[in-house]
Amino acid sequence: MNEMITIALSKGRILKETLPLLAEAGIEITDDLENTRKLVFETTDDRVRILILRATDVPTYVQYGGADIGVTGKDVLMEHGAEGLYEPLDLRIARCRLMTAGRAGEKSPRGRVRVATKFVSLAKQYYSAQGKQADIIKLYGAMELAPILGLADEIVDIVDTGNTLRANGLEPRETIASISSRLVVNRASMKMKHAQIQPIIGAMAEAVARRHTD
Repeated sequence: MNEMITIALSKGRILKETLPLLAEAGIEITDDLENTRKLVFETTDDRVRILILRATDVPTYVQYGGADIGVTGKDVLMEHGAEGLYEPLDLRIARCRLMTAGRAGEKSPRGRVRVATKFVSLAKQYYSAQGKQADIIKLYGAMELAPILGLADEIVDIVDTGNTLRANGLEPRETIASISSRLVVNRASMKMKHAQIQPIIGAMAEAVARRHTD
């Protein structure tokens, strides 16, 4: 059987770090990504095509069968939920931390706290586990402005170097989770297309292992 395999990749840093791993599985995009507006790409393997999506959309495409395989951050998977997905491989790329942050030199309020974030479910779970009441304010970007302008006491966001926080007068506080990018597979595809999907997973797993043993 030579059914087409569709792989959904996340834009940005994750895409850049995933492409070399796919190349080691014999899958490379044939277009120049810098000079195209396409969203669906043919590859050097005529049985595989690639979609390039917003990271937050990757689990949905995989869950509902728009893609067989996807790559996205663990933060997105935790927020989205993993219903209908297998998560067979930690790619160990695009590493960062999901953290709370607030104005430098100030402590988190003892009582009710206002929190700005795009990770609404994760923030609710975290503050509940801490025994704190939290009013969650959903924002899609420029999270750092919220404490500066008095919109929120804290934010919950992805932190890499922390430079953006410091540049805006904030500091990281508590780590909620360590994040890396994960390979996910549609459950039905894993059964129906196992013979095509398993070699891709295997080749990428070997590539990850080589990178971390060299």
